[in-house]
Amino acid sequence: MIKTNKKQDALDYHSHGRPGKIEVVPTKPTNSQRDLTLAYSPGVAEPCLKIAENIEDVYKYTAKGNLVAVISNGTAVLGLGNIGPEAGKPVMEGKGLLFKIFADIDVFDLELDTTNVDDFVKIVKALEPTFGGINLEDIKAPECFEIERRLKEEMKIPVMHDDQHGTAIISAAALLNACELQKKKLEKVKIVVNGAGAAAISCSRLYVILGAKIENIVMCDRTGVIRKDRPDLGALKAEFATTRDITTLSDAIKDSDVFVGLSSADCVTVEMLKSMAKNPIVFAMANPNPEIAYELAINSRKDLIMATGRSDYPNQVNNVLGFPYIFRGALDVRSTSINEEMKMAAVKAIASLAKKTVPEAVIMAYEEKNFKFGKDYIIPKPNDFRLMTDVSIAVAKAAIDSGVARKLITDWDAYAEELKLRLGKDDAIMRAIANKAKSDPKRVVFAEADNYRILKAAQIVKEENIAIPILLGNKKVIEEIIKENGLELDGVLIIDSFEEPERMLKYAQSLFEKRQRKGVTLYEATKLMRDRNYFGASMVEFGEADAMISGLTKNYVSTIKPALQVIGTEEGVNRVAGMYMMMTTKGPVFFGDTTVNVDPTAEELVDLTLLLERAVSKFNIKPRIALLSYSNFGSNEGVVPEKVRKAVKILHEKYPEIMVDGEMQGNFAINNALLKDNFPFSRLADAPANTLVFPNLESGNIAYKLLQELGDAEAVGPILLGLKKPVHIVQLGSSVREIVNMVTIAVLDVQVKEKEAASKKGGFLKRKTKV
Repeated sequence: MIKTNKKQDALDYHSHGRPGKIEVVPTKPTNSQRDLTLAYSPGVAEPCLKIAENIEDVYKYTAKGNLVAVISNGTAVLGLGNIGPEAGKPVMEGKGLLFKIFADIDVFDLELDTTNVDDFVKIVKALEPTFGGINLEDIKAPECFEIERRLKEEMKIPVMHDDQHGTAIISAAALLNACELQKKKLEKVKIVVNGAGAAAISCSRLYVILGAKIENIVMCDRTGVIRKDRPDLGALKAEFATTRDITTLSDAIKDSDVFVGLSSADCVTVEMLKSMAKNPIVFAMANPNPEIAYELAINSRKDLIMATGRSDYPNQVNNVLGFPYIFRGALDVRSTSINEEMKMAAVKAIASLAKKTVPEAVIMAYEEKNFKFGKDYIIPKPNDFRLMTDVSIAVAKAAIDSGVARKLITDWDAYAEELKLRLGKDDAIMRAIANKAKSDPKRVVFAEADNYRILKAAQIVKEENIAIPILLGNKKVIEEIIKENGLELDGVLIIDSFEEPERMLKYAQSLFEKRQRKGVTLYEATKLMRDRNYFGASMVEFGEADAMISGLTKNYVSTIKPALQVIGTEEGVNRVAGMYMMMTTKGPVFFGDTTVNVDPTAEELVDLTLLLERAVSKFNIKPRIALLSYSNFGSNEGVVPEKVRKAVKILHEKYPEIMVDGEMQGNFAINNALLKDNFPFSRLADAPANTLVFPNLESGNIAYKLLQELGDAEAVGPILLGLKKPVHIVQLGSSVREIVNMVTIAVLDVQVKEKEAASKKGGFLKRKTKV
C-alpha cells in the first residue's frame, strides 16, 4: 500500500506557485478519482482552512493573483455612446482577449445594469475577494472619475479606468519622443486638446505631470474653447479653462506646437494645420476616422509628426501598448493600487522601447523592411513582445519603490525570464548562449554582406555586443543598402576583396600549397579567391577573422567546399557533419546529420555521434543520444537497422561513458514512458533523448523540416561540426533572427576552440569541453 500525505497533496494541487517566486499557473490532472478528490471534496478543505488562517494565502492557493475583472455599464462604448451593458459586452470580451494574449492575464468581463455611481461602486467593491485587479471600461464622464476615485480609495487591489489612463500613458510616451525628434521642450510647447471627456482630461493631467505647463494647454469641446468666463462651467472642465481671448478651435490651433484630438472626424482643416508652429505634432486619435485624414495632413506639412488611433497608419496610439503590462506588473507584486509613479514608469518604458532596435519578428508581422526611431516610428508596435518585459518590469519596480507592493521581487532577471515564459518565449538556451557570447565577442566575417538581412543581423550583433562584424562584399553596394534602410553600422569594417590584391595573392598562394597535388594551379587558386566564400574562409584561416557566416544566397555545397579546402577539419576528425538545434516547446532537441553525409556507414555513424555528443556538451547540456531507425532493438531486419545496430555496439564498447542507445524508432526516443514500458533495459528509459542521430541524410533532412513546419519548432542551424576553425552556414532565405542565432553559435564555437587550444597547450585536453 502506498501512503500519501493527503493534506499536503491537496495543498500542492491548489498551490499556484512557491513563496517568493512569480507564479506561472500550472495545469492539473483531473483524469482519476483521486485527482477529483484533491481538486474538490474533500481535498479542497485544506487550502480553505489555510486561507481562513491567513487571508493572503488566497494568492497562493487560488487564481486570484492572475485574475482581472473588466467592468462596464455600457454608457460610453467606443465611439458608439450610451448603448447599454448588453451591447457593450463584445467590447469587454475583446478586452479580455487582449489581456490574455498579450500578458497571460485571466479575465472575467462584467456588464453592470446601473448608471448610479453608488450602486456601481457597491457592486464592484463587493467583488474584491474574487479578483486581483479591476479594469474599468467604457463608462461616461463625469461618473467615471468619481467611480474610479472611490474604488481606488476603498479597495486594496489595483483599479484603473483604461479609457482615461491607457490613452494618456500611450500618448504621453509618444509626445515625449515626438518632442525630442522635433527639438521642442515639453515645458514650452503650446498644446491644444480637442475633446473634454475622460481621456482628454486624463491626457492633459499626465502631460502636466510630465512637465507641460497648464497655462500652455487650451482645451476645446463641442461649443469651442473652454474659457474661464464660460457660465455653468463644471469642475473638470474648469481645471483646463483658459483666460486667453480665443473662442474657436481655429483660434486655439494657430501657432500651437501640439494638437491632441480626442473628439470627432474631420474637425481639423488643412488651413488650421498650416497655421500651426514650425515642426508641429498632431495626434489625431478619433476612431475610426481621425480629426484630419492622415494622407491630407502629411501632404500638407512635410515637417509634421502625426499619430492616429488606426493600425493602418504609422504611430498608432493604442491602449494595448499599456494596460496588459501595467496590470501584469501590478499583479506580480500584489500592488494595492496603480499610482502615478507606476503610470509614469510605463510612459518612460514605452518611450524608451521605441528607441531600441526592433526585432525581426516584429518587422515581419507588419511586412515592413525596417522600423527605426523617427517621425514614422515614435512608439512601439502592439506586436512588440518586448513590451511584456520592459513595461511590466518598470511598473513592478515603481510599485515597490513607491511602497504599494505587498510582494517584493529581488531577482529581476528571473522575473524577466518568467514573463517571457508566459508568452511562450522559452528560448532560454539561446539567451544563455548569447550571454556567453557577449562576455567575449569575436570577429565574424559576413561573406554575403551585400544583402539587407545580413546587414540587419550585423547591426543587431554589434548593438548587442555579441560579435564584431566584418562586412565582405562590394563596398559601394553595401553602403547604399545601409543608407537606404537606415541601418546603424558606423565604424564596422567593410572589405572589398577586389580592392585587396596583395591579400588575395597571399590567400591564393596558401590555397595553392594546400591543393597543388589535388589539381589546383596557382592561377586557379587566384581565380577561386574571387569567390567571397574562399576569401572569407581565408580570413579565418589567417586569423584576420575568428569565424565566418555564409550560405544565405548560395547552396550548401558551394559554401562548405571552400571551408573544407581552405581551413580543413579538426585534428582526429574524419568528416564534418551538420546539426540542427530544434527549439521545441519541451526544450531543445539536436538533430544530426541533416546536411552533409548522405548515407553513412556504421563506422561513420559512430564518428557523427561523437561529433554530436561533443557539440551538445558545449551547450552545457548532458547529451542523451538515440540512434534512429525503423526498428526497435532488432524488431526488424534490413540494411538500415543493421548498420545502426552495429554503430550502437561500437559506441557501447568503445565509449561506455556516453549516454547512447538504439536502434530505435523516433517516437520511442522522445517518449521515455513508452520506451520504459516496452524496453525497460534501454539506457534512455529514465528520460527522453535530446540528441537524435539519423541513419541517413534523407531522413534527417525530412524530419527537421517537417518538425519546423508542422511542430512550430524553431530550427537553429545548420551548425557545422568538425572544422578546424568556425565556419557556419545559414539556410537559403534565413530570417534575420536565424542569422543572429548562427552568429551567436559561431562566437560560442570560437570561445570553445580557444579554450580547448589553451587546455591542449597545458597538456590536459579532455574529450568533452564545456563553456
